[in-house]
Amino acid sequence: MKTRRFTSLQLLLAVLLTALLCLGGGFLLLRAWAGPYAASLVRAVKLVEDKFVGEYDETAAVDAALEALVDGLGDRWSYYLTEEEYAAQNQRRTNQYVGIGVTVSYEREDGLLIQAVTAGGPAEAAGLRAGEVITAVDGTSLAGEARYDGASLIQGEAGTAVSLEILDAGGASRTVEVKRASIPSDPVDYELLEGDVGYVALANFYDDSARYLEEAVTELQAQGARALIFDMRNNGGGYLRELTDMLDFLLPEGPIFITRDKAGHEEITYSDAACVDLPMVVLVNANTYSAAEFFAAELQEWGVAKIVGEPTSGKGYSQQTFGLPHGGAVSISTASYYTGSGTSLIGTGLTLDQEVYLTDQGDAQLEAALALLNG
Repeated sequence: MKTRRFTSLQLLLAVLLTALLCLGGGFLLLRAWAGPYAASLVRAVKLVEDKFVGEYDETAAVDAALEALVDGLGDRWSYYLTEEEYAAQNQRRTNQYVGIGVTVSYEREDGLLIQAVTAGGPAEAAGLRAGEVITAVDGTSLAGEARYDGASLIQGEAGTAVSLEILDAGGASRTVEVKRASIPSDPVDYELLEGDVGYVALANFYDDSARYLEEAVTELQAQGARALIFDMRNNGGGYLRELTDMLDFLLPEGPIFITRDKAGHEEITYSDAACVDLPMVVLVNANTYSAAEFFAAELQEWGVAKIVGEPTSGKGYSQQTFGLPHGGAVSISTASYYTGSGTSLIGTGLTLDQEVYLTDQGDAQLEAALALLNG
């Protein structure tokens, strides 16, 4: 079937048509309810449905129209998601993935080399071990270039089974059936560095990230950490609740975050008196966005942390994602946010205590942070 894509003014918002039908009214009701622009959009949809003589892919047309609508807002932080993209985002934000719980590499020509097996995961339960090779998935050989397709073949829906051909370290082959499951993905890496400085790298602010960070900091304190480095480089942010939980854990009593919606309603989040009383440094770069930026800004504002790295973008709006009847979603900016003292980062980004850029040797930003804490 030939696919034709339409502009936003030709097709925009089959969703509004759905809303109209749900209201049980007609065109005049829609015009009174949503205004002439929304009525025009629905009118265009109906004209295409009733008059257009060519063939077109309805899903592609609606996706293009909705994407054009969001692009027309001129807001770099708002975006449209197709049904597939929306499902993938929802899965990613759980800090879990569906799989069997193995880490693999492509160094073997005969298949996927298992480098690690997740404790408590399906692969461990099925007896898979590091050092073994997955040579086939559901009868499909992974030899040669086919091994690069192995990970996608192993993936699937939680609860379904996958049949694997396994080659053990001694050269013996066996067939193993493994049931796929949702496996937690820890967004935190941490270790105790020289000078008893605790290092915590956070990948995102999605589900359970605050709990993982608190556990990491608590463990580092038990190991004798006398200072902390939080690595927020390449962290695109996430959920506000995770950010404020982290700040509440780290900071003493007082306001730590402010949001204001379109109507001007303001909500202030407060921290309790319990805190982590250690000197801190936050590492940032140009890909430190949203909650990650405000994490650094709030710690700096309270005087407990220095910020080291590169200038940031200054994202000061929060987005909400709204599912649509056809399966896609729009994520649009619905509130502005501020530090506990009322400071916005829009147009300015973070105020760096030390501006440091990476080179092709070592990690100059981490070294600068260590120098600050060990000096």
